[in-house]
Amino acid sequence: MRDFNDTRERITNDMRAVIAETEALLEALATESKEQIAGVRPRVETAIAHAKARVERMESALERQARHAARDVDIYAHKNPWQTAGMAAGLGAAIGAIIGVLVARR
Repeated sequence: MRDFNDTRERITNDMRAVIAETEALLEALATESKEQIAGVRPRVETAIAHAKARVERMESALERQARHAARDVDIYAHKNPWQTAGMAAGLGAAIGAIIGVLVARR
């Protein structure tokens, strides 16, 4: 979970950098010469590329974690079918009760 939080924080920082660089580019478009604008553009492109790469790595890590979790659940369900059925029934009953309470309130 720590890796997820670290990655999320890095992506957030990258997005802030992209926004800051984009704002600088927009300001330059309004007031600066073509040469100054050209100097800002590579920084914006670099910031966007870094943010995209981090998002792709995070997606890959989340997909890998989801596959592992699904495999673990499958293994548990096969080793403990009655416990799994009981948990599913309990969860279904709890969700039904919540829905019943919400519907009754209206």
